[in-house]
Amino acid sequence: MSEKHFQPNFSQSQVVELVKRLFNLTPSDIHSLPSYSDQNFYVAAVEGGEYVLKIMNSEDSKDPTLIELQTCAMSFLHQNGLPAQTAHLTTSGQLMSLEEIDCGYGCQKYLVRMLTYLHGNTISKVPLTPQLLYEMGKTAARMDKVLQQLEHPNLSSLQRENFIWSLSNIPLLEQYMKVLDGDPLQEVVKSVIHQYKTSVAPKYSHFRKCLNHGDFNDLNVLVQPDESDGYRISGILDFGDMNTGYYIHELAITIMYMMTRHPEPIEVGGHVLAGWESVLPLNETEKDCLFVLVLSRFCQSLVLARYSVTLNPENEEYLMITSRTGIHILRQMWELGREQVEKVWFQSAAQYSDAKQGKPFTNSIAGRFH
Repeated sequence: MSEKHFQPNFSQSQVVELVKRLFNLTPSDIHSLPSYSDQNFYVAAVEGGEYVLKIMNSEDSKDPTLIELQTCAMSFLHQNGLPAQTAHLTTSGQLMSLEEIDCGYGCQKYLVRMLTYLHGNTISKVPLTPQLLYEMGKTAARMDKVLQQLEHPNLSSLQRENFIWSLSNIPLLEQYMKVLDGDPLQEVVKSVIHQYKTSVAPKYSHFRKCLNHGDFNDLNVLVQPDESDGYRISGILDFGDMNTGYYIHELAITIMYMMTRHPEPIEVGGHVLAGWESVLPLNETEKDCLFVLVLSRFCQSLVLARYSVTLNPENEEYLMITSRTGIHILRQMWELGREQVEKVWFQSAAQYSDAKQGKPFTNSIAGRFH
C-alpha cells in the first residue's frame, strides 16, 4: 500500500470511457470522491441514477474473491433492510470487472465496480446525541446479526489470519512498537497488549463468533435529518475490513470510534452499549472484556497510524485524524481504569432498560469526567 503505483490515477476521460463501456451509462456529472488507497468517482447518469465508481488499488485487486464477497455482503444487508450500497451489474451481468490499464505506472490490473450512491453526511459532521449513539450500537448489532445469515461459497476467505486490523491479532502490534520509541505512551500500549494476552485471549471460547464489518467508524456511516429534529442512519460504507470475528469486536470498534468524536468520550460507551444490547445482549465474559478490547482498538489505531506515516509522510494529516484524538482518550481511559469506566458504561446502559420498564431516565452520570 505504501508504493505509489498501487493507487489508481485514472483521468476523467478514462473514467467516462469505463462507465460507457462496462455499464452502458452516459455520465452527466462526474467528480472524484475522497479515498485513501483506491479511486472513487461520483457519477450521475443521463439515463437516471447516481452511482459511485470504485476503482480498487492494484494490490487489493489481486484478491477478487474477497472483493466479490464484500459486494455480496453489502447486497445481502440491503435486502434485509440495512442501508448498504448495491452493485450495478456490468453489461455482461458481472458484479465487477478486472481492467488492465496504464494510468501512469505502466499497465496494471484494477478491479472496477459501480455502486449505488447513498445520500447523507458522515456521522462525524453531526452532534452525537445519546439517541444517535444508541442507534449506532443498534445498527452495528443488527448488521452483524444479519451477516451471520450470509451464505456464500467463499466465506472462508474472510478468515484473514494475519489481518493487522482484526481485534483477534492485537499481539501482532508488537512488531511495530519501535514507531513509539521515546513516546511515554509506548508503556501504556505495551501494558494494554499484556492485558489483552492475559485477560482477553484466554476467553475467546466464550465469545460468540460472527462476521464483522470491522471498521464501523465515523467516516463509514452516513446520516440524514429525521422528522424529530435528530438524525437517522442512511448509509453504511466500506466493507474492506470485513473479517471473521466476534460480536464483541464490532461493539468495541464502534464505541472506540464514537469516543473520538464526542466532547465527553467516557460517556459514549453506555449509549452505544444500550443500543447494541437492545438487539444482542452481551454474556458475562463479553462484558468483562469490553474495556480492554476498546483500549486495544485505540492501540491499533495509534500504532498503525504512526507506522503508516513512516511509509507515507506526505499523507500524515489524513492518517493521523483518528489517532491524534485517540491518544488523549487512551490516556484518559488508562488513568481512570477499568472499574471507573465500566461503572459509567454499565450504569448508563442500565438506564435504558429501566426506562423501558417505565422508570424515569436520568442523565445523572453525564459530565462526571472532564
